[in-house]
Amino acid sequence: QVQLVESGGGLVQAGGSLRLSCAASGRTFSNYAMGWFRQAPGKEREFVATISLSRLSAYHADSVKGRFTISRDNAKNTAYLQMNSLKPEDTAVYYCAAGPTAVTTATPYIYWGQGTQVTVSS
Repeated sequence: QVQLVESGGGLVQAGGSLRLSCAASGRTFSNYAMGWFRQAPGKEREFVATISLSRLSAYHADSVKGRFTISRDNAKNTAYLQMNSLKPEDTAVYYCAAGPTAVTTATPYIYWGQGTQVTVSS
């Protein structure tokens, strides 16, 4: 079992930055790929970014490429999502997830956090 707790969300103006953190506890963090997903009101959950166990591979959704960066610190059992140049359309609840491989679909991820709200005002 892996417990995931997100933090770092909040209210920010368009063009601003936030860094989300996902603290993991339980089983060995470095055994899992980590992903970030988001869900806006009335919309389906969508992929944001993922990073492999070894940090050798990272993928970002086209909608955030060049603005968001996923990273992880296996020594701290924490994954991060640095979000720059935020736009109102980035407003959503952001979830981190852990799974066996770094993929862009939600189904293979086994463990999920409760989510953290990000609101970007125009």
